Amino acid sequence: MNILILTYGSRGDVQPYVALGAGLRRAGHDVTLATSERFRDFVSGHGLRYGFLSDDLLAIVDTEQGREMIENTRNVFQIVRRMLSMAKQVGPMQRALLEDSWRIAEAVRPDVVVFHPKAFGGPVVAEELGVPVILALPIPMLVPTGEHTNMGFPALKLGAWYNRMTFVAVGGLMALAAGKHVKAWRKAHGLAAQKRLDLLHTADGRDIAVLHAVSRHVMPEPADWPPTAHMTGYWFLDDAQDGAPSDALSTFLNAGPPPVYVGFGSMAGRDPERLGKIVVEALRRANVRGVIATGWGGLKPESLPDTMLKIDQAPHDWLFPRMAAIVHHGGAGTTAAALRAGKPAVIVPFFGDQPVWGRRIFELGAGAAPIPQKKLTAENLGAAISRTMADAKMQARARELGEKIRAEDGVGTAVALIERYAAAV
Repeated sequence: MNILILTYGSRGDVQPYVALGAGLRRAGHDVTLATSERFRDFVSGHGLRYGFLSDDLLAIVDTEQGREMIENTRNVFQIVRRMLSMAKQVGPMQRALLEDSWRIAEAVRPDVVVFHPKAFGGPVVAEELGVPVILALPIPMLVPTGEHTNMGFPALKLGAWYNRMTFVAVGGLMALAAGKHVKAWRKAHGLAAQKRLDLLHTADGRDIAVLHAVSRHVMPEPADWPPTAHMTGYWFLDDAQDGAPSDALSTFLNAGPPPVYVGFGSMAGRDPERLGKIVVEALRRANVRGVIATGWGGLKPESLPDTMLKIDQAPHDWLFPRMAAIVHHGGAGTTAAALRAGKPAVIVPFFGDQPVWGRRIFELGAGAAPIPQKKLTAENLGAAISRTMADAKMQARARELGEKIRAEDGVGTAVALIERYAAAV
């Protein structure tokens, strides 16, 4: 089978789909993964055919305006306001993204299209080609349920109707952001008019199958989901190809007890130097060894003692099992990797879905209470690290969850579902 995967966004929006593509390839399928140009080598390096999508939309996040939008966005209502304020700037890039998606689909001529919601052209591209389409999500954000609210909305005790409405509202936001571009594209290609952009249904009203790359042990599958929605388990990509760790890292790990990992990826707000000082002092207060990952500018620690080592980055699947605890920003991918390693966590959320994962890990008993980035101090971070090191019950719970997650085969489950839905058409 010839499969096209469309995804767009940060590394966390790409890596799980590379893992899925690699699993499909192992199952004997031809796979093209289309995403931002900045991930071309990452995709190709895992044996997948790369499909070009422009980097322009992502480049906005790298600007001062983009960083301010991320840092100061606290809820879904602020997201709407900022979306509307940037509509003129972003609109042409959204249209270009849709055209890029069509160009690669037309060239590849897939038998099925799998898409991330940020690559919103997936359903219309599949419709034009006359092939089935499958929505793939790294977080549960679109399929309505009455059991809980959507990420980004306040968890008000108003009942199932309110919870379901929060998911419908997110779908409406996506239609507001990109619907007019899809409408114009449909008209230009002679497709029948569609009332509004709907990523959960085809133009003729049929349910689109939805795969969620999340473990049911972390977030149980809601009982009121339609039969076409699935919690498959995480899609892990083991980065053994990245090679052995540096001599400095190996030497440091062998020189004493397991350290605490601290890394926030590219999440640092406007002052990574200040954040670095907080982290160093927190580790000192907790009296633990530390591995500090600077990532993509997320941390800039200065003059470290011998008990701490600064690294750029290292594969989480290799590094995390060697740690005593994991301090991170709560991105979906990093959360999954820490859980898989069976290590307790301290989550310092910055924005988006990160606060939700922080609360969830705390509720599961596998980590300390999350500390919002704006409230982070050396005192409260040091105390949280000390708690994870001293709480035997928390450590046992983290180990238990790790065993359950390692026993899952999220990629294999997703591959089987894609094959099933493709064959049913």
